[in-house]
Amino acid sequence: MEIISTRSQKFNGHLQKAAGSSTQIKLYNSLTNQVEPFRPAGEVVTIYVCGITPYDTTHLGHAFTYTGADILIRFLESQGYQVKYVQNVTDIDDDILRKAQEVDDNWHEVGNRWTAHFIRDMQALNVRPPDHFPRATGVIPEIITMVERLIKAGVAYQVDGSVYFEVSAWPDFGKLSHLPREQMLSVANQRGNNPDDPRKRHPLDFVLWQAHEPGEPAWESPWGFGRPGWHIECSTMATRFLGETIDIHSGGSDLIFPHHECEIAQVEPLTHQPFVRFWLHVGMVHHEGQKMSKSLGNLVMIRDLLSGWSADALRLYMGSHHYRQIWSHDSEKLTQAAHLAEKLRLAVTINGGSTSGLDPASAQTRFIKALSDDLNTFDAVLAMHSLADEILAAAQKGQQVDTAKKVLRAMSRVFGLRLDQDQVETRVTTGWNNYLDQFEESSPVG
Repeated sequence: MEIISTRSQKFNGHLQKAAGSSTQIKLYNSLTNQVEPFRPAGEVVTIYVCGITPYDTTHLGHAFTYTGADILIRFLESQGYQVKYVQNVTDIDDDILRKAQEVDDNWHEVGNRWTAHFIRDMQALNVRPPDHFPRATGVIPEIITMVERLIKAGVAYQVDGSVYFEVSAWPDFGKLSHLPREQMLSVANQRGNNPDDPRKRHPLDFVLWQAHEPGEPAWESPWGFGRPGWHIECSTMATRFLGETIDIHSGGSDLIFPHHECEIAQVEPLTHQPFVRFWLHVGMVHHEGQKMSKSLGNLVMIRDLLSGWSADALRLYMGSHHYRQIWSHDSEKLTQAAHLAEKLRLAVTINGGSTSGLDPASAQTRFIKALSDDLNTFDAVLAMHSLADEILAAAQKGQQVDTAKKVLRAMSRVFGLRLDQDQVETRVTTGWNNYLDQFEESSPVG
């Protein structure tokens, strides 16, 4: 269900005017391994971001992915683009089933509880809600139809109630990850592949539909009762809500292979056209010297960080890292971000004088140029910092600063900052609340 308008959100005329018609947004495309000029294929920018598997969320790595997407979308909207954004919920998956068994709870309840937890974290961080927030279990009929089409296309086969994609039948497999075939299997095995499944023709073939196992949830299909594989869920939801070709698909860099590679293979044999025009992949967040992960026990949870830091501080802290950068959690840098958040708040609330006004043109040009250059949030934050310093200095000198304050507010809204506002944006609260209504009430998490 679409719950907010896809019309562009007008942040502030000053920011949009500053961009000018000559602004060219460029993004790094993982498919080509180069920065390319970006324009949507149609009137609306279509964006899909792989969502959470709802258990043990939301850690700093999750938040970095979704606040990065938020900045991209807000920036596009500030430049006059209409955006249609889909983020999914992988609510049926091996990890969900393992978690439910571990806590001795129903898998559906576990998914509901952690999805509600994630939504509240996104609200607290003032993250724009997606236009569609589908759960995998809500598109089972569409998944079955897609699997049937892949069998008819000659790239999938059925054995004993399970259906597999036959990698050797799709010569383009590997065009996103650029991995040699001899390296693919070891990477896939680290990320959920079962090479010892005796029903497979080749260990690298991946499951589209898995036959029912005792104790697992199951849905009826032409191959018997079972459940969907992980990869087919995203391919189905992306095309179901955004069409056969989408402008931007994003997610963590650890999803490039096999997940995103498999998504392409599941769509393009059916459409015979590119599935995604721009693939954007987000760098991993490290802590204590290693990638943040549940298995290592080094997760830094957003809920814990919010107990000691403002949402604005966290947004600036994450935004000070380029989305493709691998970086490590650093409390000292978070403290610096908190100081900057306070400076920005002071700058937009300070009263100036009546003498000649401060011209913010240089700062706003720098800000837009930075974000147009593959979403260079680091330089954009520096532009906000510089303008805040100029506003505070000009106000002390008795200069008029109203125009500069409006521009700084517009910049800050692109980063999802609240500044002096007590509440998050109305569209954030109401949009996410509409999704919360779709999940059953469960006991609070954490």
